[in-house]
Amino acid sequence: MIEVRDLQKSFPVKETLFKALITAFTGKQRFVRAVNGVSFTMQEGEIFGLAGESGCGKTTTCMLLLRLYTPSGGTIEFQGKDLKSLKGAELSEFRRKAQLIFQDPYESLNPRFTVLRTIEEPLIVNKVRGKAQRRDRVLLAMARSRLTPVEEYIRKYPHELSGGERQRVCIARAIVLEPSLLVADEAVSMLDVSIRASVLNLLRQLTEEMHMAALYISHDLSLLGSICDKIAIMYSGEIVEMGTPTEVINAPCHPYTKALVAAVPVPEFYRREAKLASITGEPPDLIDFPQGCPFQPRCEVAEDICFRKKPDLCETNQKHFVACHLHDATVARG
Repeated sequence: MIEVRDLQKSFPVKETLFKALITAFTGKQRFVRAVNGVSFTMQEGEIFGLAGESGCGKTTTCMLLLRLYTPSGGTIEFQGKDLKSLKGAELSEFRRKAQLIFQDPYESLNPRFTVLRTIEEPLIVNKVRGKAQRRDRVLLAMARSRLTPVEEYIRKYPHELSGGERQRVCIARAIVLEPSLLVADEAVSMLDVSIRASVLNLLRQLTEEMHMAALYISHDLSLLGSICDKIAIMYSGEIVEMGTPTEVINAPCHPYTKALVAAVPVPEFYRREAKLASITGEPPDLIDFPQGCPFQPRCEVAEDICFRKKPDLCETNQKHFVACHLHDATVARG
């Protein structure tokens, strides 16, 4: 359904007046490379997870996939069409097929709208005619989102709902148009732990029942492992490892992925009073990238080639990809 190839997004650096004059004189504009050569595919009924620390480019990738940002390079093909070339009616049709679930259900709902009006809004915007038809579709979306009995919720306002109920309203609003692509950016991070599992199970069921492709963005590897069919780990705007949850979480290859997995707290750590693992150093400057592998300044097992050559995303075994020289048999190290 979706094929992303060498996706790139750069933002011009906001300069001081003095530096802006130098830039105008030299003609050398500096850019922040937020996404730098990302490639992956998504299939119908599949949940694709995107993980990494803050600032790695997860949300920017999400915005590019929804055509809220225009790519600086690379291509995104949605159902055989290049998103960058879509205009007018074709772009409007794509907007109907691609929907977003926001992170914060407390900020993403209009406090003056009832549940009915909130979920009906996408239908109104996309000019679905017939009040009775819109109401039927709203009721169906509410039932699918487990907002039942619908009679108890349909006239309520956001302040009358719990956090989990608000997020279910957001989910119902996203699926009321019956999209082909669903993007969820940290959709349960604002919810109590006790209700996260039910919302995640709901997203899993909806993806299968409605034959959607779903992109789930999170920094929580344990969460992604529970619902995703495939996971990609991002670092400094690039994918450094990609595969099934079993391969990426249980058998990580890239040093960065290993560090992320080691940093996930488990009960045994607290019983032993052991310290959680941490990654030393800071991510590289996204304006002036270091030579070679972007993770080499923080990598404890970096070799000479890591400082000289950037690794490619290579397949280590079936459907498991890693961008690391230590796992690239074709590279002569030393």
